[in-house]
Amino acid sequence: MTTNVYLADNFAPVPDERTDTVLRVTGTIPPELQGRLLRIGPNPPPGTAGESYHWFTGAGMVHGLRLRDGRAEWYRRRYVRDDKVCETFGWPAAPRPENAPNDGAVNTNVIAHGGRVLAIVEGSSLPMELTPDLETVRRTDFDGTLGGPFTAHPKRDPTTGELHAVVYSWEWDTLRYLAVGTDGRVRRRVDVPVTGRPMVHDCAITATQVLLLDLPVHFDMEMAMGGASFPYRWHPEYGARVGLLPRDGDANAVRWVEVPIGYVFHPLNAWDLPDGRVVVDVVRHPSMFDNDQAGPNDGPPHLVRWTLDPASGRGTERPLDDRGVEFPRHDERRVGQPIRWGYAATFDRLQHGPAYQYDLETGAVAVHDYGKGRATLEPIFVPRTPDAAENDGYVLSYVYDATANTSDVVILHAQDFAGVPVATIHLPDRVPFGFHGNWVPDPA
Repeated sequence: MTTNVYLADNFAPVPDERTDTVLRVTGTIPPELQGRLLRIGPNPPPGTAGESYHWFTGAGMVHGLRLRDGRAEWYRRRYVRDDKVCETFGWPAAPRPENAPNDGAVNTNVIAHGGRVLAIVEGSSLPMELTPDLETVRRTDFDGTLGGPFTAHPKRDPTTGELHAVVYSWEWDTLRYLAVGTDGRVRRRVDVPVTGRPMVHDCAITATQVLLLDLPVHFDMEMAMGGASFPYRWHPEYGARVGLLPRDGDANAVRWVEVPIGYVFHPLNAWDLPDGRVVVDVVRHPSMFDNDQAGPNDGPPHLVRWTLDPASGRGTERPLDDRGVEFPRHDERRVGQPIRWGYAATFDRLQHGPAYQYDLETGAVAVHDYGKGRATLEPIFVPRTPDAAENDGYVLSYVYDATANTSDVVILHAQDFAGVPVATIHLPDRVPFGFHGNWVPDPA
């Protein structure tokens, strides 16, 4: 029996791929939900992960639920076919560009952009293109324009449709800002020098700025030489700061702002204030990879608001919730603009995990309790129509049921967040605790 918590219970991988076309539904699936709810997470193939396994390094497995005309047409899961997966199962290797970077796991997010479905990861490996049915097509370098690795968390500008990304590598002494056009090709690149080798999981944008998170989790050469699969460690002496890069500026235009010590995987959103300051709501962990090297378990993370003042070079922090939460989301039609509503999931190892809806204007928090032994994964807001109001839509999430050892997809109406679900689609197996996903609507 394993002692590694990231190989036990619902962190444990599922053993195979599958497709199911007969799915039981409680309630009524809104007919306006036409698309696929995708998510991804680490899922090492049988026999490939030992007691030293790090949660961030497992082979990717992508899960999908297809909704159309008020029906759940299918649930399927597929491995993202990196070289190790293909070698394990005897499958042909996925095509990739010449001189491609590391061929490692792609396990952190799945998005649609430029007419492609992309599985993505930070730090080393190229994105993987998938079919609409989640089969691996190829590794992609964005038609030769990427020039290195990508990120797990690009931000889509709702006005232009472009992606904005902050990329890092253990080999670089810079953070790289990329703008990816709607054609799926990189159109702009800025390399910003930093004094360490920070791990940068995410970023944020405003209407005018790109926010660079330069925080105290860094590549550790001693760990790497010792064989660590994920050689990053907490270095509090480095400090914590956020760089404000004008979206049309070069590296010399970055203004650095000090923020409270901690680590941020995920901002909720950011926006400009009229006086030149910037607001960014983030989930801040007290530390990271200090007490636990195998995963993010250094104390509960909390949703806070940072107000960044580039004139003084200092930021202030205001708590928004004292509960341990992660995976913050919002209406992504408002990326980089002021928002009123946000969502997050409980973050701990208990087999019970509500979701939260934040009214950032009044401070009210609504709670949806999925029931005994049930824990939500990342909640995703989907507007009811393309021009619906900010809170007029649905919140979809995969929910694990420890009592049955299966998962459901639960659909809530955002305007009755704590109420009875609009619909629950009962899946035939469990979806492991993993990382991220998105709603991919059908083309209009």
